[in-house]
Amino acid sequence: MAEAFLSVLVAAGRSVLVAAGRSVLVAAGRSVLVAAGLSALGAAGLLTPGAAGASPGTASAAPLNGLLAVASQIDASQPAVPRSAPLKLLILGDSLSAGFGLPHSDGFEARLRDALQSAGYPVSIIDGAVSGDTTAGGRARLDWVLGEGADAAIVELGANDGLRGTDPKEMEANLSAILDQLATRHIPVLLTGMYAPPNLGPDYEAAFRAVFDRLGARPGILYDPFFLEGIATHPSLNQADQMHPNAEGVRKIVARLLPLVEKLLSEAKPK
Repeated sequence: MAEAFLSVLVAAGRSVLVAAGRSVLVAAGRSVLVAAGLSALGAAGLLTPGAAGASPGTASAAPLNGLLAVASQIDASQPAVPRSAPLKLLILGDSLSAGFGLPHSDGFEARLRDALQSAGYPVSIIDGAVSGDTTAGGRARLDWVLGEGADAAIVELGANDGLRGTDPKEMEANLSAILDQLATRHIPVLLTGMYAPPNLGPDYEAAFRAVFDRLGARPGILYDPFFLEGIATHPSLNQADQMHPNAEGVRKIVARLLPLVEKLLSEAKPK
């Protein structure tokens, strides 16, 4: 009976297990296979002590050894499955995302990476944030920062355009070119917006703001209307210049944006 059982197991069970793939065998574990085999052997009455003159357990040893041999052969015949690499997240921004005035560990990039990892999203941050940068600067260096590829991107630019009084049409052309290039590479984007300084007048402020609202409505774009939402008007969350968030301000920005960034990463396809 032992030989007949093993023949059936090898002929039917092995082909099924191989067809199911090593991932199923590994996930279930060899222990599950052995436990299932032992249960079947017990139900068939094959785990009883040996016949007269044989040492106890002799009858069960051969089926068990054969079962383990099958498991070993299946495991050895399948190639190793590589562990997934972290997603590469580009942050194309200015001093707000570069962590101006803060230790590196308190900056936006580091805090966001830590929050994502704690939430179960291992990421590798591509540092594309440069203090003082404008949309024109981000557009000019996009090819360079994408040199190693990216799976998703956060675009945080425009504050310095507003401070310089850049024509909103020029800013829109730059941001459109950035979004177009990322779309061509099939890189999902989170665009985060900005407001213009009020001293430039209501007309400029409205035209500036409209740029982000239009681009944020593009198909496939995740849109956060204001990077400094809940921070800009709170002195206790900003550094002495009242323009750049302090460590606590960054922490709040990351907490607010985290659900959107998680959604962004869920749309990413590793390159």
